[in-house]
Amino acid sequence: MSDWKLFAIGSAFFAGLTAILAKIGVKNIPTNLATLIRTVVILGFITFIVSVRREWKGPLDRTGLIFLVLSGLATGLSWLCYFRALQSGPASLVAPIDKLSLVFAVGLSLLFLGERLSVYQWVGIGFITLGTFIVILK
Repeated sequence: MSDWKLFAIGSAFFAGLTAILAKIGVKNIPTNLATLIRTVVILGFITFIVSVRREWKGPLDRTGLIFLVLSGLATGLSWLCYFRALQSGPASLVAPIDKLSLVFAVGLSLLFLGERLSVYQWVGIGFITLGTFIVILK
């Protein structure tokens, strides 16, 4: 299996674990404070990783930096919405709706990155969308 596939599976597993841990964590903590705590932990953890791997280097590509800042803002908004949803909704329904981000990411990659999907990939995206709605509908 390719390295990127293993990392993608790891990402999915840890994102699933995040939903459960965050649901418990936001029970008695305001969601914005919970997001700040999570962000500080991630900042410390990633700073440690970058330092150990000696990946500090410059100068940074201006365009790349701009898009990473925009990505960070999008991530922050996503987390704020996610924690607010988790605080009042069941994790078993919030998480599948959140995973519609996959459908949005594919759509945006088609629009802005010029990526193309095969018929099988379109069918898969359709099933993901349909499956999400089946899970969340009562």
